[in-house]
Formats: sequence, structure tokens, C-alpha cells
Amino acid sequence: MSNDILILLLIGLFAGIMGAILGLGGGIIITPIVTLGLGLNIKYAIGASIIAVIATSSGATIAFLKDDVLNLRVAMFLEIATTIGAITGAILTGVINPSFLYVLFGSLLIFSSWNMLRKLRAGKEVLKLTQPDKTALRFKLNASYYDKNLKKKIDYQVEHIPAGLSIMFGAGIASGMLGIGSGAFKVMALDNAMRMPLKPASATSNLMMGVTAAASATVYFFNGSIRPDVAVPLALGILVGAVLGSRIMQLLPSKVIRGIFIPVLLYLGLQMILKGTGVI
Repeated sequence: MSNDILILLLIGLFAGIMGAILGLGGGIIITPIVTLGLGLNIKYAIGASIIAVIATSSGATIAFLKDDVLNLRVAMFLEIATTIGAITGAILTGVINPSFLYVLFGSLLIFSSWNMLRKLRAGKEVLKLTQPDKTALRFKLNASYYDKNLKKKIDYQVEHIPAGLSIMFGAGIASGMLGIGSGAFKVMALDNAMRMPLKPASATSNLMMGVTAAASATVYFFNGSIRPDVAVPLALGILVGAVLGSRIMQLLPSKVIRGIFIPVLLYLGLQMILKGTGVI
């Protein structure tokens, strides 16, 4: 029993570190490890991954807020679209074929990974527009952060706000209909569509994922999907890991974070397409 708790703590620590660095919440790491490695029922694994997302978000967001890396205005602005999308997705369950959505969103993630590779090769991280986006100016979405790797303050602009809102609405629908985490789509909206630098994009995604997961956690709790003996040690490990990950992320060069992201997005996209086509 004590060995199981130690293993879950270590899994949580690793998931928290990676979740905070990538802004994906840690659920992507928890679910395959506890189902394939520990043989846990998928129902309880999903419940544990929801707790993992909330714990990662809580641990990382505190550090990111303190260091002024995340963009709170962008987070709250986009979260409106995600929430509306999630409600719409829940209503549309059974109307739209889930297989179609899996293939569609999987293709979007693969496109996003290619886009990230293109950005990595170009080496352009910060958007500098001669004419700032009018919507971004109106809602005061442009911001700055201190890059601890470059040891300087970075001022950045965002653009294509309607495209970002559309992706977040779609991500909300996917979450509501398919019961999947939408961390990858949040980063895709922030980084690919709105052209936010990857570090504030990852930090902002962490906050948004916690808000989304907290809304669905009550459902999982009342249907018995959350096992305290699994969720508690995982959450403790994740909280520590998320704080560490938020520190590590700020010290890493953006190209290293982007280099980790590309295979993760590719893997998630292929997995969704294979699930949609009935291969897995």
C-alpha cells in the first residue's frame, strides 16, 4: 500500500512538472500511465486526470501570477467561448457523430504541430505589428513578461482574436461532447491563431484548464469516478511538480519548449484520428 502511494506521488510529480511546462494540465500523462502501467479502470483514470488538471493549474498558476507571466485578460476573454462551447457540446451530444469530431480535431492538432515546427525553424517568437490589432487594443489584451532565460522584459502583441475565440468555442464543444481535455487546443488558439509567445501562452493555458476542469469535476465526483486513494497522492505530487515545472519553464529557452510540444501535439492528433476511424 505504501509502495502504491509512493508510485502515485512520483507519477504526480512528473505529471505536474510536464503539465506546468507545456500548459496541458498533466491529464495527458496521468491517464496512459495509470491505465497501462498500474491497470486502473479507465473510469477512475479519467476522474484522476480531472483532479490532475485542477492540481497542476492551482500549483502553476500561483507561480505564474506571482511572476506576471500569464495574461489574465486573454484567459478570461477566451474562457467565455470555451464555456459556451462546452454547454453547446453537452446539448449536441448524440446529434453530431463523435467520430467526425475526433477526426476533425485530430487533424487540427496535426496541423498545429506542423505550424509549431515552422515557427521553430523561423525562430520568430514575438509578434511585432506596425498596426496593432484593434480588438486587442480595445480589450487591452497586449501585454509583457520578463523572460528569465533571455534576462529581459518582452513586450508582445496578439492578433486574430475572432480566430482564437472560434478555436476555443470548438475546443469547448469537443470537451462537452467527447469528454476530453482541451489543453492542446488552448495552446493552439493562443500560440498559432493569436500569435502569443509560447511561455505566456503555456502559463495562460494552465489557468484556463483549471477553470474548465473545475466545472466538470463535480460531475465526476458525484458519479463516483474519483477515488480518493488514487486522487489524493497524485494531487499532492502534482502540486509540488507544478510549482517546480513553473520555475523550470521560465528558465528554458522557448525553442526547447516548442521542441517538446511538437511530438506531443502530433501524438495527440494521431490518437484522435485513429480513435475516430475506429482503429483504436
